[in-house]
Amino acid sequence: RRVLFRSVGVVVLALALHMFGTYSLAVWSTGRSPLRFFRDIQEAAVMAFSTASSNATLPTALRVADEMGLPRRISRFVLTVGATANQNGTALFEGVTVIFLAQFFGVDLSLGQQFMVMLVCILGGIGTAGVPAGSIPVVAMILGQVNVPVEGIGIILGVDRFLDMCRTTLNVTGDLVVATVVSRGERDTERVLV
Repeated sequence: RRVLFRSVGVVVLALALHMFGTYSLAVWSTGRSPLRFFRDIQEAAVMAFSTASSNATLPTALRVADEMGLPRRISRFVLTVGATANQNGTALFEGVTVIFLAQFFGVDLSLGQQFMVMLVCILGGIGTAGVPAGSIPVVAMILGQVNVPVEGIGIILGVDRFLDMCRTTLNVTGDLVVATVVSRGERDTERVLV
């Protein structure tokens, strides 16, 4: 049980570092205050956390983007595509989970296998459904590819709902960050052209 909680801690810490580190820097680079940004997207983040579904959160995220003053043509495109294609929290979770289960079952992964796990997690994160537990089939597929017992996925099912809520919040926040960055880039381009 202690090993499982450590794995959960690693996932939550990595998600938090990505959200409050990487995303804060990206928002700051647009000239917007990261604190204000996180305050502005609070409703979408809470909806993402409570539903664990990027797709269910999409209408709320679109409304929040409008309230933030992001151009509709940009926010509509970025957030709609991001609801299914920007699953970086999911990719992070999948990678940590596969490595955890490999260690749990004593399967030594070569450097090549670890690289393959990383690549498949990134690609799987792009194609994973934006619904609760949408990443579980991808984790099972990767486990099978690296000869880790697929039934080991049962070990993480008890904590997956909480982790799903956390990673969905990261995914939706990331969509709003990208919309903010693209909007800033568009404004700069328009200024240059005028």
